[in-house]
Amino acid sequence: MSASLPRPRVGVWLIGARGSVATTVVTGCAAVTAGLHPPTGMVTETPAFTDSGLLALSDLVFGGHDTLDCPLPKRAETLTAGGVLPPGIATAVAAELAAADREIRPGGPTPGDTRSEADLITDFARDIRDFTRRHALQRTVVVNVASTEPASQGPGAPLPASTLYALAALRAGCPYVNFTPSEGMHHPVAAREAEHSGLPYAGRDGKTGQTLLRAVLGPMFAQRALHVRAWSGTNLLGGGDGAALADPAAAAAKNAGKERVLADTLGHVPEGEVHIDDVPALGDWKTAWDHIAFDGFLGTRMILQTIWQGCDSALAAPLVLDLARLTARAHEKGLSGPLAPLGFYFKDPVGEGPSGLSEQYEALLRFGSALGGVAATGLGTGRGSGPGTRPEGAPGAGAESGPGAATGSSPGTRPEGDLGAGVESGPGAATGSSPGTRPEGDLGAGVESGPGVGAGQRGDTAEGVL
Repeated sequence: MSASLPRPRVGVWLIGARGSVATTVVTGCAAVTAGLHPPTGMVTETPAFTDSGLLALSDLVFGGHDTLDCPLPKRAETLTAGGVLPPGIATAVAAELAAADREIRPGGPTPGDTRSEADLITDFARDIRDFTRRHALQRTVVVNVASTEPASQGPGAPLPASTLYALAALRAGCPYVNFTPSEGMHHPVAAREAEHSGLPYAGRDGKTGQTLLRAVLGPMFAQRALHVRAWSGTNLLGGGDGAALADPAAAAAKNAGKERVLADTLGHVPEGEVHIDDVPALGDWKTAWDHIAFDGFLGTRMILQTIWQGCDSALAAPLVLDLARLTARAHEKGLSGPLAPLGFYFKDPVGEGPSGLSEQYEALLRFGSALGGVAATGLGTGRGSGPGTRPEGAPGAGAESGPGAATGSSPGTRPEGDLGAGVESGPGAATGSSPGTRPEGDLGAGVESGPGVGAGQRGDTAEGVL
């Protein structure tokens, strides 16, 4: 009798791995796996995704980067004291928290860091590859849940830390998810790399509270032909997120996604702004208030007010687990480019897709069916690279030796109607571009030079999800 094959496992590499969201992700995954709590908030655990071929939660392995050194078990104790985690859970899954903490590596750039941008990318990518090989993982998905950064300063400015991590993910041959408003893969340098990488990616800025309501209410007003004159909002929050968003530049990056939802669902941008106030005493909890002025029949003026009170980490963690599983499956099926159907999860999604939550949910359900092998044509693509868009003769995925990697094949080898993008990804494949295939001077795979030390960040431990 032949020995049974080991269960496939997938890595989840968290940027900001000791933050509140990351700690809740690891704690929650372990607690659900152990049957201590139901998977509340996880869309991928609903019956609609039973046949999508998603990996079991028990087969996820966690690691990541962070600039701070508070161990995950200690961080979980703090979240328990703040009411974020239920009593006793951190103790019950202490072994899983400790195991994940052993896989966290120093992030950067930190004050006084003398490494160039290229050096940082190389070091980060090496950490991810070593993690994948050490645990014999089929693939690793990189998910950014770090602090919200100020917007990039434009051409010639140092690359933001989120973009350094995104480039490292590409170099390591890993799919990438940006759950924050930070630039990440949106930076032109990273966008060029992503277009030719043969890898799937998703983001940006997780839609967990105020914007979730806007994605529901905006279409309601439009569908009922009610004119919205003004839409103002206020957010009160504390913790690392509140501190990060106290920076006007970081708050501006956050609010851009909120405004996009209104513009796309209403067809215009109403008067009003969103204000974000740092209230340290609130910790990981937040209150989001919206005041909506709209006109009814014969110009009758009316008001709708909403109040959303919730816990960022508890709202975000199940979405991060969903995204890791869906993106890993998309990679396994050979998809590349922006995963537009995952727009359901984001304020400012990549790729082309609907903005209303109901339509986004339907697109997600179709995507889930396609991942299971049903109607597998043309999903997962939007602006940027995707199935059929690789230039004639462009290189396929580069070969990384060791567990979790395989060589890519040239365009045109996948059967017609398959989900692929001209890149063959069998079990264990981690696609990425071969060294030396990048345009001269681009940062990423095969390029070791860079314009100097990258921009500093505010620490990797707050999440920026309102």
